[in-house]
Parts: sequence; C-alpha cells; structure tokens
Amino acid sequence: MQYLISVIDDSTDLAASDEMSDIDAFNERLREDGHWVFAGGLGPPATATVIDGRGTEAMLTDGPFAETKEWLSGFWIIEANDLDVALDLAAAGSKACNRRVEVRPFL
Repeated sequence: MQYLISVIDDSTDLAASDEMSDIDAFNERLREDGHWVFAGGLGPPATATVIDGRGTEAMLTDGPFAETKEWLSGFWIIEANDLDVALDLAAAGSKACNRRVEVRPFL
C-alpha cells in the first residue's frame, strides 16, 4: 500500500545543511529497503497559485488557499506493507527533516 508523508513547516527557512544530509540519508534508506516511490520539497506559500475551474472561466489567485501559520513544505510517497510500517518510517522521516509530519494512505 502507498502512503503520503507530508512535511509540516512553520517557517519559510530552508532546511539546514545537517538536516539536508539527514534527509538524503533517510531517502537512501527508503530506496535500499524498497519503500521509495517519490519525494519532493515544495516552494513557500507565497509561490502558490490557487485555481478554481468550477465556473465558466478558471479563476487564478496568487498565494495559498488558506492563510495559516503552518504549511506543506515537502512530502514522501512511500510503499509500506501496513500502517505500522508507514508510521515507523514517518517517525524516522520526521527526525531526519526535524519537522512534524502527517501520514495518510492513498485510497
């Protein structure tokens, strides 16, 4: 089963070099153990554009869809046999990036 691990951030500061080294090591562990699917970092909320295409013409709005103190700064998509494995990997990812994370299964 695949899971999304979302990295929750409350600062627009980039990861420090030691955090990047820890993230790289965690990514390598995911690859070696067969859990890696995809991962990526995201730009800060100021770089977001919200698109609402439900009307006759799409409306584009600069900025995030919600003004909050926390935002999604990155993610991993992993493959895990069950939720317990995904939670263990998420805990290791949280430690590596020094941020809180959220885990959700793909439907």
